[in-house]
Amino acid sequence: MTDSQPITIWVDADACPNLIREILFKAARRTGVALTLVANQYVQTPRDKNINAIQVPQGFDVADNEIVKRVSANDLVITGDIPLAAEVMEKGAQALNPRGEMYQSDTIRQKLNMRDFMESMRSSGVQTGGPPPMNAGDRQNFANHLDRYLAKWAK
Repeated sequence: MTDSQPITIWVDADACPNLIREILFKAARRTGVALTLVANQYVQTPRDKNINAIQVPQGFDVADNEIVKRVSANDLVITGDIPLAAEVMEKGAQALNPRGEMYQSDTIRQKLNMRDFMESMRSSGVQTGGPPPMNAGDRQNFANHLDRYLAKWAK
C-alpha cells in the first residue's frame, strides 16, 4: 500500500459491542487511522479528527449498503454480518468479526451457506440458540487481529 492510499476502518455499528468499539477508538487514536462507524441510530464517538459516525435511515441493510458503497480495497470492515463481509471482500477489503475472526476468501461461501441453513432452520421453528456471550479471549483475539492489520496497512 502506498502513502497516497490511506485505509479506513468501517464499523457495522448497530450490532458492534461497546467493548469492541472502545478497542477501535483506542487503536484509531494511537495510529491515526480513519475510523467510521455506520449505524441507523445515533452513535456517540470520542472527539477525534479521525473518528466519526454516519447515521443512515432506518431500514433493512441500509447501513450495510452504505459501507459497501464507501469501502475501498485494503480497508477493514468490522462486522458479524457474513453477507456484508462477503460483499466487502469482493471489493478487496478485509472483514473482521467482533469476536476476532478474520473472514477468509476461501471459507466465506461456506459460512454464507451455513448461515442460510441456520436461518431456514429457525424459520421452520427449530430453536438453534444464539452465540455464546463474548469473553475476554474473544476481545483479546479481536485486538490481536486488529493490531496485526494495522501494523501491515496503517502509515
